[in-house]
Amino acid sequence: MLRIRQWTRRAANRLTLVRLPYYISAIAENGRYAVTEEAYDVAIAGGGPFGLMLANELGRRGISAVIFDEKPSTAVNPQANATQARTMEHYRRLGFAEEIRALGLPGDFPTDIAYFTRYCRHELARFRLPSAKEAREKVTTLSGSWSAAELPHRVSQKFVEQVLRRHAEALDAISVNYGWRISGFDDNGEGVVVKATRTEDGATRSVRCNYLIGGDGAKSFVRKTLGIRYEGDGGAVRDFFGGRMFALYLRCPQFYDVVPFPPAWMNVTFNCDRRAFMAAVDGKGEFAFHTQLRDGEKDEDISDEQALAMFQSAVGYPVQAEILSRGTWMAGYALVAERYQVGRVLLGGDAVHLFTPAGGLGYNTAIDDAVNLGWKLAAVIKGKAPPSLLATYEIERRPVAVRNTGFAKQFAESIGSYTPKTALEDDSETGTALRKEAGGYLEAHGRAEFNIPGITFGARYDPSPVICSEPLAPNADLPNVYNPTAAPGGRAPHLWLDNRVSLYDRFGFEWTLLRLQPFSNRGGKFIEAAANAGMDLTVLDVDSNDILGLYHQPLILIRPDQVVAWRGNDDIDAAHIIDIVTGRLDAREDGKANQQAEVTL
Repeated sequence: MLRIRQWTRRAANRLTLVRLPYYISAIAENGRYAVTEEAYDVAIAGGGPFGLMLANELGRRGISAVIFDEKPSTAVNPQANATQARTMEHYRRLGFAEEIRALGLPGDFPTDIAYFTRYCRHELARFRLPSAKEAREKVTTLSGSWSAAELPHRVSQKFVEQVLRRHAEALDAISVNYGWRISGFDDNGEGVVVKATRTEDGATRSVRCNYLIGGDGAKSFVRKTLGIRYEGDGGAVRDFFGGRMFALYLRCPQFYDVVPFPPAWMNVTFNCDRRAFMAAVDGKGEFAFHTQLRDGEKDEDISDEQALAMFQSAVGYPVQAEILSRGTWMAGYALVAERYQVGRVLLGGDAVHLFTPAGGLGYNTAIDDAVNLGWKLAAVIKGKAPPSLLATYEIERRPVAVRNTGFAKQFAESIGSYTPKTALEDDSETGTALRKEAGGYLEAHGRAEFNIPGITFGARYDPSPVICSEPLAPNADLPNVYNPTAAPGGRAPHLWLDNRVSLYDRFGFEWTLLRLQPFSNRGGKFIEAAANAGMDLTVLDVDSNDILGLYHQPLILIRPDQVVAWRGNDDIDAAHIIDIVTGRLDAREDGKANQQAEVTL
């Protein structure tokens, strides 16, 4: 029998307050008051997925934040096209996963990855994935590696940013400012003074904040000002996915009329003439088309007519199309910043990691960055944790960036270094045999790149000083295999409580004490210690053999980012453990918290 009980305990005499921005005025020469400086808890450079997600995390915790982004608005080009399941779980936690899933492709549009010689000629391989409608129906039936509150969704970043912005702007404590760039900052040790400049006319604003967050992309002004460099592979050269890429955002409804194969979300060409990949943006005729420039080809020398000819070559038919925008970008990067923090300035998103977009990992890694940093910043600013807690952001997230850029590099090598043979497109026995051979390789590659529960759910923070880690038997970190474990340092194992209610839906927005055998240990000392520390703690009772089989201990302390911080069978050291997970003590220097089982469970 499944029994569930849930309640939230907040520290006595503490209210959830919204820390609104305020303004510092001075008397001008005309005798009137004029605003000379604004004050926020946090200033964020960059209004992309990282910055907007961070603003949502902070604003919902009552932390005031101001975003500056030099673009006139959110993205107008598709950019990233894959939202992984873990990112969708974060959107579910914030209440807008369904809003995201309704965007992009029609609900019944296949999200397959299909490989062709040319889109109209020969289909070589296809890795089938569920449509948005099928994902909603299928998610509650899955277990093991794909036991999740949400499945992946194929949607262009431009749609996602609009939702993130709308929800951020609905928060009283958040100010979103496009058309402004951060042009200078000074960290004096007690706060940061930020200068923002309007791109339209050069007008300036001065903002005083506790912390500045640089989420201003690959060319980050904040990172460069701090003198922080990228480390890693800065320019792999391959037949494909290694060099300068030419991108077209175009409209071609005729595509679906002339292509004789079922539609797919991701369409990849494999031939000796024009290799490309192309994501369906709306399922009606808008596409994000990318091809690698050959030696001697330069973007500035390519007319729109020539650009369309590139697209038509990949299609294998003289389709009519309209170019909506065009540009170039460099494939072959696997770079991670050497540091994530200097004083009161921290970095996230593309400002600290650059991917070749194989596997769609860059934007999703950035969302996880924001979630990790958000609750920690809020705890420090509210005085519920010491500033040293912020150092664990780099300790936890930088190894994940190194891991994820490494996986993306493997995928890029797999597809980019596999080259087509000359007779591949011939209508001959040789051509048929070569297409069968290529199809086998590409089908296996597609499965390896796009069926990645290990990457999606398997990142771990075991060495973190705010995780009560257990000695674990070595386990290979594989992209395609995820074995759920409640060992502290990883995502809490997921379970459906009934047909539509996820265990995650019952977790608190902040901390959760999961009690699996409440009749044997009620965890009263944890509840008391959390209240004394000012922690908002949700107590969740679930009496089920299925979930006990996943978590193995009756008491589990789960962080705001749904990562297991500690598990055990009693609450004797509750106050000590609360000090560790909030950064008051360092678990790496403390043996008491690590007296756990020496096996992987």
